Amino acid sequence: MLAVVVAGCASPAKEYDPTTNWTVERLYRDAKDEMGASNWPQALKQLQRLESRFPFGVYAQQAQIDIAYVNWKDGNPAEALAAIERFQRLHPSHPNLDYMLYLKGVINFYRDSPFLASLAGQDPSERDPKGARESFDAFKELVTRFPDSKYAPDARQRLTYLVNGIAQNEVHVARFYYERNAHLAAINRAQTVVRDFQGTPAVEESLYIQTLAYDKLGMNDLRDDARRVLTLNFPNSRFVQRGFDERAKPWWQIF
Repeated sequence: MLAVVVAGCASPAKEYDPTTNWTVERLYRDAKDEMGASNWPQALKQLQRLESRFPFGVYAQQAQIDIAYVNWKDGNPAEALAAIERFQRLHPSHPNLDYMLYLKGVINFYRDSPFLASLAGQDPSERDPKGARESFDAFKELVTRFPDSKYAPDARQRLTYLVNGIAQNEVHVARFYYERNAHLAAINRAQTVVRDFQGTPAVEESLYIQTLAYDKLGMNDLRDDARRVLTLNFPNSRFVQRGFDERAKPWWQIF
């Protein structure tokens, strides 16, 4: 009877792990082979084994980099971003930090692609450009800290796209508020574009919205100031050519 009780309390046998005695070099080589075959779950498993068994040295650091990339490719952007944050915290001066900043920017860039594409039918005031802004911040840090990085040229192109997209979203929100007679809210959003996104095409419409909204609020001096800045900076503006008569067809239904 005692033998039966002891047998019943025995721990289940551990799953056999053929990599138990592998060297760090072999583990990493196998992980790279799995990455090359786009077998992301198995690659991640091998990289995590490597970091757990050999937590120090260049292989562990490279595994941390690859874990971020593999998580992203496997459709887990949150885990990838967490891995990047951890790497930045552990290795603030690592020679591959430029790559990690680039990867962070790219992950957030594609994570917010619906926002950047301006989803039709969505209330623009409810769009969350957080991912786009975090992508912008990562690329901005990359080109500032590592201007000669091989990732810098692409980062600069993406920055241009991002800043235009974020600025245009602010204009959409300002227009949304103006259409609903929330003129002060429209002015605040439009001012954000002029203040934070100088040089983008969205500035033109933001000044036009301010002109109309100030007029609605009876703030004639501010209306005239906004109109003067608009005509000075955009003498051939399509909005100026349309005019400022509110009895005309709304501009967002024309352009």
